[in-house]
Amino acid sequence: MVTTTKGMWGGVIARRPIAPTGVLGWLFTIDHKRIGILYGVTAFILFLLGGLEAVLIRLQLTSPNGDVISPELYNQLFTMHGTTMIFMVIMPMSAAFFNFIVPLMIGARDVAFPRLNAFSYWTFLFGAILMNVSFLAGGAPAVGWFAYSPLTSIQFSLGSGVDFWILGLQVLGIASLAAGFNFIVTIVNMRAPGMSMMRLPIFIWMTLVVNFLIILAFPIITVALILLLFDRQFGTTFFEVTSGGDPLLWQHLFWAFGHPEVYILILPAMGIVSEVIPVFSKKPIFGYSTMVLAGILIGFMGWGVWSHHMFTVGLGPTANAAFSLTTMFIAVPTGIKIFNWLGTMWGGSISFTTPMLFAIGFIAMFTIGGMSGVMHAVAPSDFQQSDTYFIVAHIHYVLFGGALFGVFSGIYYWWPKITGKMLNEMLGKISFWLFFTGMNLTFFPMHFVGLDGMPRRIYTYSEGMGWDLWNAVSTVGVFVIVLGILVFMQNVWHTSRKGKQAGSDPWDGRTLEWSIPSPPPEYNFVEIPNVDGRDAFWGQKYSEGPDGKLTKKVAENAPIKTHSDDHDIHLPTPSYYPVLVALGVTLIAAGLLSHLFFSVTGGVLTFVSVLGWALEPPTAPTEDGNHRAGAY
Repeated sequence: MVTTTKGMWGGVIARRPIAPTGVLGWLFTIDHKRIGILYGVTAFILFLLGGLEAVLIRLQLTSPNGDVISPELYNQLFTMHGTTMIFMVIMPMSAAFFNFIVPLMIGARDVAFPRLNAFSYWTFLFGAILMNVSFLAGGAPAVGWFAYSPLTSIQFSLGSGVDFWILGLQVLGIASLAAGFNFIVTIVNMRAPGMSMMRLPIFIWMTLVVNFLIILAFPIITVALILLLFDRQFGTTFFEVTSGGDPLLWQHLFWAFGHPEVYILILPAMGIVSEVIPVFSKKPIFGYSTMVLAGILIGFMGWGVWSHHMFTVGLGPTANAAFSLTTMFIAVPTGIKIFNWLGTMWGGSISFTTPMLFAIGFIAMFTIGGMSGVMHAVAPSDFQQSDTYFIVAHIHYVLFGGALFGVFSGIYYWWPKITGKMLNEMLGKISFWLFFTGMNLTFFPMHFVGLDGMPRRIYTYSEGMGWDLWNAVSTVGVFVIVLGILVFMQNVWHTSRKGKQAGSDPWDGRTLEWSIPSPPPEYNFVEIPNVDGRDAFWGQKYSEGPDGKLTKKVAENAPIKTHSDDHDIHLPTPSYYPVLVALGVTLIAAGLLSHLFFSVTGGVLTFVSVLGWALEPPTAPTEDGNHRAGAY
């Protein structure tokens, strides 16, 4: 059977086979909006898990000679906390926005490859489960999220925790690569008529740069992980110095991936902030072209700074000087973005809504993190600070105060579009100030203890080191952050039950997603919009007089101008093959950790499911019995 939806012109506008409802409906969905929600909910659950790991770490370090947890568990917790927050929280939270928002912003009805999109989500979910199962299978990895050799060798890591880490990251990498190719093709090929590249919203530009970084960076870590797996499982010696290997090879491979990864984490937040600030300043983004160029330069220059993570390993003065210079240079496009955000707010009619507060908090916290980052460009300074809590402070100001503040700005900004309801502003502002206060209480004191010599990754410390007070303050700050998270969760719960209806355009938005109902219909746009400028929806709503005064051109919630399109919209068919292929790929990896039977089963399941996927009709049949060409 086929379901149809009537449009405002009276014709059939959407046609899709009847999909399963309830849990099966979510299991088989290929709707980019539902997949975005799945990414977001899963990432938030993992955020709570990573946060619990952080709370246990801080409890252990609250006072000297702590004995809250064992040294072995402590090492596992700081390894999994970093891995979880980077690969299973910030990246998939960004992917949640990519999935839900990108097609709406560019005027498309879906992503280029809906089934591949579903596959990327399920592969991410199974990879995250595989990695966290290590806690129940003899212990999680205890080597840090960067897994330096020779600590990862069989000699120093006897259990299977490192193997879970290797294979879990490989599965997560497959998910990231699938999504990366999908979004690049979507942005390049599926933009609405008239939406040239220089009319794209900044968020779309940052999404494009990030996904190019993903498809270029993840093969590097894939090769490094394969070499490490061979060292551990098959007796090779790529990183074994006593057999002619080189542990620095791992560091070069890891950080050649790891520093582009930093920009994979931060550029989506920069894109979100670049959408939020103009809306709540009632001004277009200041210096659009330079903002686009700065984002591209950050992505390009990020490949030339990796060895600033290695100033202490003896590369020599020439290499240290070269990477010091490149690290200083990359601060220039970042500074351009910061000044352009400030220029957008300057003279604007600013509304201090919750999304705007998180966006401004992002600018402030990321600037502090950036300044400590520039300090690390000076090799002698970095030599003193390396492997101290000063580095921990820096990375958290960039990734918590930066990336996560940007993500929460996006959550509050697009929540009305995603759910059709407004989050409570009072609770939102309380949550922001708790986040802001707790973040600074937790991480700013780490600058002091780091400069005072407190090493990273130590399980405990003795009295009289001068670190007692600031460690206690940091632990208090963690619980303030926890309170902020609880207020956010209460806000979501309250909104789901009694939330105010949002309407299609509650913020007086500038971009195309605000031109359609909230939440969006399955087909997104009744007719594909016709774009004739930047901030396409804003241009349809307002005209600007000679004195700069805005005049409303259309009635509230009027649809954006469209071009003629076929009202008989055939949507891609829901499919269970993506989840089966993802399960098969994960079983192949799991079998390498337990029994070859699982790998063989996974291989067979993957082959059969890919074959079924290839032969499955892409869309519902038309009335003449044929299938219209669709996306896979």
